[in-house]
Amino acid sequence: MQTAMRRCLLLACILLALGPGAGSQTSPPQSAITVHVYKTGLFSGLAHNHTVRAPIASAVVDAGAMSVQIVVRARDLKVVDSEVSDSTRAEIQATMLGPAVLDSGKYAEIRFHSSRIEAKGPQHYTVTGTLDLHGISRTIAFAATGGPDRYTGHVKINQTDYGIKPVSSAGGTIKVKNELDLDFDISASEFAPRK
Repeated sequence: MQTAMRRCLLLACILLALGPGAGSQTSPPQSAITVHVYKTGLFSGLAHNHTVRAPIASAVVDAGAMSVQIVVRARDLKVVDSEVSDSTRAEIQATMLGPAVLDSGKYAEIRFHSSRIEAKGPQHYTVTGTLDLHGISRTIAFAATGGPDRYTGHVKINQTDYGIKPVSSAGGTIKVKNELDLDFDISASEFAPRK
């Protein structure tokens, strides 16, 4: 029973797709996914890598079915680069949320729905499920560790798998890499059902 409960907590806490189990949050979420965006191209030395914070908005956990649905609101993603000016950060933010990348006006939510979780050892799991991003659904799998209060993990995704063309400039001599690195760090207490 305890193993099943830990798996339910893990499901509730680890995906991107990415809140309380039974109600709405009253304080800003601390659990988040951090997206690492890297540069490439002939003149990439003139550009910057980017870091984006994606707070987890909500989650619904069905302990009986061993499933979880997690949601991130696209408009809540924030560029947190520290090495650029405020105006440059705002420009990057606008591009990211705009029609050229996430198109957050059209695709307001990023969702993950787990289909399977497998214990691979003490506090080590493989999670499989569907990531819905930019109107496209794809199956992803990734490793997660932790429990029962905190879970962390890492997954890589390609933008083009979700119909997103990586941003480029200067005739393609500066561009964003197709592959994105996503790290998640989730506090289970944010997902505990309210009493």
